[in-house]
Amino acid sequence: MRDLTITTIIKECSEDELSPADRLLVEKAKDATRTSYSPYSRFHVGAAILMDDGTICTGSNQENAAYPSGLCAERTAAFHASATHPGIAMKKIAIAAWTAAGKPEGLPYKDYFQKMPISPCGGCRQALLEYEARDGDIEVILYGADKIYIFPSIASLLPFCFTSF
Repeated sequence: MRDLTITTIIKECSEDELSPADRLLVEKAKDATRTSYSPYSRFHVGAAILMDDGTICTGSNQENAAYPSGLCAERTAAFHASATHPGIAMKKIAIAAWTAAGKPEGLPYKDYFQKMPISPCGGCRQALLEYEARDGDIEVILYGADKIYIFPSIASLLPFCFTSF
């Protein structure tokens, strides 16, 4: 028996260090949080996907009292992108989140964003991986007000992923 090590290279940066195109994608993800329907968790998540043709598709989390009928922002954006732009590859996804829970009244919206990046759930990772397996790597930008993480692919978020049966 032997131990194996899995290594993932993650870039860490600030918003100022992003390229203009990546900064725009993050801003679109942040904007998408405003369309979140999250009356139960009060956790607003937005995702923006850059398509190979330059189009940006967005989505936000949509909750429902009949759990688990809601849908995460990442899958909402991916399904929107796939349905409205068939045959066009997804190149990057940016994800941002905020909550007003515990925040002082009157704090500007931009100050609600999570300080640390949030990561997609396992279901979203698997759903996004299907598109990546079909079309090539999808870079992942996880936004946090204090730092941003950039992963080279969905697979780097999901080692030992399930890609075929």
